[in-house]
Amino acid sequence: VQLQASGGGLVQPGGSLRLACATSGFALDDYTIGWFRQAPGKEREGVSCITSSDGISRYADSVKGRFTISRDNANATFYLQMNSLKPGDTAVYSCAADALLRGNCLDPFYDDWGQGTQVTVSS
Repeated sequence: VQLQASGGGLVQPGGSLRLACATSGFALDDYTIGWFRQAPGKEREGVSCITSSDGISRYADSVKGRFTISRDNANATFYLQMNSLKPGDTAVYSCAADALLRGNCLDPFYDDWGQGTQVTVSS
């Protein structure tokens, strides 16, 4: 199982970015997938996820209405569209996947992780 996150960068407040997580070694639609972020001095935070059992997307309250998670099973890639970005969204964003995750998919108990990509929101 391999995951490779990309798409981070520097963006002004109110701007948008789309993160991508390219995967290999497993069937994406069989796995629960998630995006997490960690800002300096803070704990890792679950941002959004899709559970394999029911296909339902979940979001942290801080990003609801601004971020959208999606997946392209054919291309083994999932995405995080981030709109109306705020300075508080600045963090290293990582993607994760797990075939047997139990509980809340916003909790960081995933088996497989990609490396992070830096998102900086600043004017």
